Amino acid sequence: MNLDDPVCLCFRVTKRKLVNFVRRELPKVPSQLSACGGAGTGCGWCVPFLVKLFHQHADELPTADEYAAARADYIAAGRGTPPAATEG
Repeated sequence: MNLDDPVCLCFRVTKRKLVNFVRRELPKVPSQLSACGGAGTGCGWCVPFLVKLFHQHADELPTADEYAAARADYIAAGRGTPPAATEG
């Protein structure tokens, strides 16, 4: 995944924004990453990936295409619902 690829697809929060947020704000727990553009507060798909970013394992993220396809499967399976305003 490149720095400018979105990690939170609901709110289009990029990996770059999240990495910079972690460096700048020094969150104490992964859930505090939600303060970065609402990351993780939509469908919930990105929460495990936010945890990886928090723990400095960003290199373990899939490619942007793999990530988007897996998220589409997650949504189709009814495991999360993106906010209506971000659909499209």
